[in-house]
Amino acid sequence: MSGVLYGVGVGPGDPGLVTRKAARLVAGASVIAYPTLAGAPSFARAIVADLIPEGCDEIVMDLPMRGDRAPAQAVYDDGAARIGAALAGGRDVVCLCEGDPFFYGSFMYLHARLKDRFAIEIVPGVSSVMAASARAALPLAARNERVTILPGPLSAAELEARIAGAEAVAVMKVGRHLPKIRDVIGRLGLLDRAVYVERATLPNERICPLAEAPEAAPYFSMILLNKGDDPWL
Repeated sequence: MSGVLYGVGVGPGDPGLVTRKAARLVAGASVIAYPTLAGAPSFARAIVADLIPEGCDEIVMDLPMRGDRAPAQAVYDDGAARIGAALAGGRDVVCLCEGDPFFYGSFMYLHARLKDRFAIEIVPGVSSVMAASARAALPLAARNERVTILPGPLSAAELEARIAGAEAVAVMKVGRHLPKIRDVIGRLGLLDRAVYVERATLPNERICPLAEAPEAAPYFSMILLNKGDDPWL
C-alpha cells in the first residue's frame, strides 16, 4: 500500500489562519516536504513550525533564485523522486505550501509529477488575496462584478490593458515591479483607488494608499484596486 500525498495550504502567514484540517495533518505527519528559496528558511514551514512533531522527517526542496526555469525544474524532479520514495514505502507525506496549493502555489509542480502514480489530496488554504482584502478592509467585488488577478512581472503595456478593462484588481508578486505598476495605475488615473498591502497578517504588515507605498517592495506584497463607487452596498 502506497502512502497519500497531502498538498496542504498553510495560509498567508498568520498561524491563526491555518485551517483545522491542515493543522491536524501537520501535527500527525511523519514526513513533511516544503520548498525553500536560495537557502533561506522556509516561510511555509515557519507558519506551522509549532505543529511539526518531533522526529518528523523533512524533505527540503531548495529552489534557486534565477530567471531560467531549468534549475528549478530539476529541483522539483528531485523533490518528487524523494517524496515518491516515501510514498512508495507506505508513508504519507504532508507537503506545505504558503497560501493555497493551487493558487500560484509551488505544489502544483509536484502534483504534475506524482499524480499518475500516487493518491493525492489537496487541502486548500487562505489565499493572500483574501487575506490582503480583509486586512485592508477593502471589499473586492459585489453582485456581478469581476475580480481580475494579475502577476506583477507582466509588461507595463499588458498590465495597463488588463487593468483598464477590469472592475476589481489584485496585483500579486509586486516586489521589484512596484515602480512600473504604480506608474501604470497612475496613467490610468486610478492611483487614489489603489491600496498597497505588504506582508498581510504578519507582525510587520504594512497597509497604505499606493501613492504612499515605499520605493522598494518585498515579494510578499500586493496592490488592490476597486473601481466601483460602493462595492460593498
